[in-house]
Amino acid sequence: MAFNHLPAAMHDALGPLSVMPVTHSVPMAKNHRPSRPPENGSSRPSPAVVLDRLAAGASRAARITHTEHLPPRAGSHAAWPDRIRPEVVAAIGRAGIDHPWTHQATAAEHALDGESVVIATGTASGKSLAYLAPVLSALLDGSQAPNGRGATALYLAPTKALAADQRRSVKALAAPLGTAVRPAVYDGDTPVEEREWVRQYANYVLTNPDMLHRGILPSHPRWASFLRALRFVVIDECHTYRGVFGSHVAQVLRRLRRLCARYGSDPVFLLASATAAQPSVAATSLTGLPVREVADDASPRGETVFALWEPPLTELHGERGAPVRRTATAEAADLLTDLTLQGVRSVAFVRSRRAAELVSVIAKERLAEVDQSLPGRVAAYRGGYLPEERRALEQALHTGDLLGLAATTALELGIDVSGLDAVVMAGYPGTRASLWQQAGRAGRAGQGALAVLVARDDPLDTFLVHHPEALFQQPVESTVLDPDNPYVLAPHLCAAAAELPLTEADVELFGPAVPELLPRLEASGLLRRRATGWHWTRRERAADLTGIRGEGGHPVQIVEEGTGRLLGTVDESAAHTAVHQGAVHLHQGRTYLVRKLDLRDSVALVEEAVPPYSTTARDTTAIAVLETDTAIPWGDGRLCFGSVEVTNQVVSFLRRRLITGEVLGETKLDLPPRTLRTRAVWWTVTENQLDAARIGPEILGGALHAAEHASIGMLPLFATCDRWDIGGVSVPLHPDTLLPTVFVYDGHPGGAGFAERAFRTARAWLTATRQAIASCECEAGCPSCIQSPKCGNGNEPLHKRGAVRLLTELLATAPPDPGEEPQPSDAAG
Repeated sequence: MAFNHLPAAMHDALGPLSVMPVTHSVPMAKNHRPSRPPENGSSRPSPAVVLDRLAAGASRAARITHTEHLPPRAGSHAAWPDRIRPEVVAAIGRAGIDHPWTHQATAAEHALDGESVVIATGTASGKSLAYLAPVLSALLDGSQAPNGRGATALYLAPTKALAADQRRSVKALAAPLGTAVRPAVYDGDTPVEEREWVRQYANYVLTNPDMLHRGILPSHPRWASFLRALRFVVIDECHTYRGVFGSHVAQVLRRLRRLCARYGSDPVFLLASATAAQPSVAATSLTGLPVREVADDASPRGETVFALWEPPLTELHGERGAPVRRTATAEAADLLTDLTLQGVRSVAFVRSRRAAELVSVIAKERLAEVDQSLPGRVAAYRGGYLPEERRALEQALHTGDLLGLAATTALELGIDVSGLDAVVMAGYPGTRASLWQQAGRAGRAGQGALAVLVARDDPLDTFLVHHPEALFQQPVESTVLDPDNPYVLAPHLCAAAAELPLTEADVELFGPAVPELLPRLEASGLLRRRATGWHWTRRERAADLTGIRGEGGHPVQIVEEGTGRLLGTVDESAAHTAVHQGAVHLHQGRTYLVRKLDLRDSVALVEEAVPPYSTTARDTTAIAVLETDTAIPWGDGRLCFGSVEVTNQVVSFLRRRLITGEVLGETKLDLPPRTLRTRAVWWTVTENQLDAARIGPEILGGALHAAEHASIGMLPLFATCDRWDIGGVSVPLHPDTLLPTVFVYDGHPGGAGFAERAFRTARAWLTATRQAIASCECEAGCPSCIQSPKCGNGNEPLHKRGAVRLLTELLATAPPDPGEEPQPSDAAG
C-alpha cells in the first residue's frame, strides 16, 4: 500500500504497513441464447419498452424485483452574469445553448466573485459549462495581458480518460476564441516532446491529482509562470475523492495552494459532482477552504426507468453445499447482448477488470451466434490498457461504432457518452453515489433512459433488491476522508518540504497533526530542522514516498513471457492475489496463466492459455489491538473503536470451473506476510449473552464468523466504502479482549474513516445485518447472506441461525448509535 517502498526510517517512524489483498472470482453460466435480430431505424424505443423486451418470458420477468419510474422534469433558465465576456457567451450560443440553466448562472456568479464553489447537480445537468464560462472568460481577459500568458486555469480529473474527454469538449467550445484559449492534457501519456510546450504556452492544463503530486508540484520552478497566473482550479467528479484517496488528494491540494501563495496567486476552486451529500462540507474538507454550494438542479431530465434484477438460483451448489445464484456477470452479459440486438446503445458496468473482459467475451460469443458482424460492436474498457487502446475505444464509443461496452468504473466518471440508452450494473457499485453516477451515463442527451441493477450473490445486493427504499428513498452518502491521517500526512509533509522548506506558518495549512509528526520525521532522518524551517534531507524524490491512490510501491508489469510484450499493469498491493504464480489473467478477451511473479523486479510473466477454470486466492489473517480509543457498553459486552495491527498472508489459491464455479483443487503458495496498522470497530459478547442466545461452544465460531461476513457485506450501505475496502476477523476467544470478538477494519494504513463510521452507526448497521441474514431464503447460509467471496478460511465454519440469535441478543440491549446523522435504519428494519 502507501508505504511499501518507503525508506526504513519512515517505517521506523510510523510502523509496519501494507494492504490487505483483494480477489474477485466470477464463475459463469451459459444458458441464454439470443434469438432476436438487430433492429434498424433511427427511432428509439422508450425505456419501458426496452425493459419489457429484456423481461420477455416468465423466467426473465420473475427476476425483476422492483421497477422505479423517475418522471421527466422541466428546466428553468437564467441569464449569464454580465461579467462573462460576450465572446464567450457567443461561443456558447454557437454550441446551441442560448440561455444557461439557473444553477449554471448562479455558480458562474460565485466564481466571478472570487468564491470557491461546488456545483452538485445531476448527471448531464451542464456542470462543465457552469465552470467553463467563468474560466474561459478569465482566459480571454488574460490573453490581452502584455506578456501574452495572462490568466491560467488547472483542471483535475480522477481519470486520464475524463481529462482527455474534457479537452475535446473545451477545444470545440473555445474554437471561436482562437488562440486565446490553449487547452492541453498533461499526464503520464503526454509525449515528452510536448511537455515543455504545455508548461510554457498552455493556459488551460488538464491533468489528474497523480500527475499534480508526482510531476507538477515537485517541478514547480518550471511551472512558475503558470502558477503565478493561476486563476481557477477545477476539480471534476469531486465525490470520488473519498477515503484514503481523498485524504491524499486533500493534502496535494494544500501543497498546491502553498506553492501558489509562494508565486503570488490565490486561485478560486470550482468543484463539480453529480452525486454528493453535504457537498459544501465535503468540498471544504477536500480543499481546506470555505466553499459555496449550488445544489438546486434546474436542468430538464427525461424519463428514467430503474429496474432491480435478481438472477435466479441454479441447480449448482457451492461451498458447503450452499445454493448458488447465476452470476451477475453472466446475467449482465446476456442483457448487454440483448440490448445490442435491439440496437440499444448500452454500457454494462462491472466491478473488476476480469469481469469486464468476461462480459465482453460472453456477449461476443452470443452475438456471433446471430450475426458474425455483430461481435465487433461490443468491447471491454478497463484500467490497465495501454493509452492508445483506451483512446481508440473512447473514439469508437463517441462515433457509435460500438453499441455495447463492458466497463469498469474507469468509464463511470463524466466521459461524455451522450446518446447512450441503457446502463446495466453487474452488482451494486458500493455506494448510492456511484449507483446514480453510473445510471446517469444513459440519457445524457435528454432522452429517456433505462438502468438495471443486477444483484450479485452477496448480502448487500440481495438486501437492496428486496428493499428498494434503501436506494430510492435515501440520500447519497456523506463523503468520508481524513486528511490528518498520519500515514497520509507524513509523506506529503516530506514532499512539501522538498518543494519549499516547511515553516511554522504551514502548520495551519496542513492541519493539527503537523506539530506531532514533524519531530518524528526529524528523528527518523527524513526531515532536518534549520533556521529557515524543515528541509527534505534525502537524494530520492520525496513525492515518490507514496502513491496517492493508496496502492503504493511500483506497479507490477504483466509481461508476455515468449515475446516480452507488455500487456498491462496491476497495483503492487493487489499482486499477491491477482498475479500470483498459477493465477488466471484476462486481457482484451485473451486468457493468460501467470508462470512467475517476481516481487523484487515487480514483474509477472504470463503465457497465453485457455484453462477451463478461474482462480481465487486464499489468505489467513490475525489481528491485535494496539489502542482502544472509545468503548461503550452493549449490554454485558462492549462496542469499541481504536487502532489495530493486522497480519495477512496469501497461502493458496483455488481453481474453479468456469461454468459452474465448482472447486477443482487448491494449490499452496509461498508468499511473504504483510502487516497493516489501521483502525477498526469491534464488539464483544459475554457468557451471559451467549447463554441467552442459546449458543454453545460447538457453534460459537460459526455464529461469530457468519455475523462478521454479513456485517462486512452490509457496511457499504452506511459508509462510502466497498466490501473490498474493509476486512474482518472473528475469534471465539481473543487474547486482547479475553472474550468472543468480531473485528471489522479499514484495509488502508492508518484507516480511511470506514470503521469509525461503522462505530457511529453500529445499531443501524448491525440491525440491517441481522435482517439480511434472517430474510435470506437459504437453509444454512449462502453467498447472499453469510458466505464471503474473499474468505481465507473457505467459509468454514459458518452457522446462520446462530448468527441471527447472536445479533438478536446483542441488539436487544444496544444503546442508540454514538453519533452522526441517521442512516438507512428504517429501510433496514
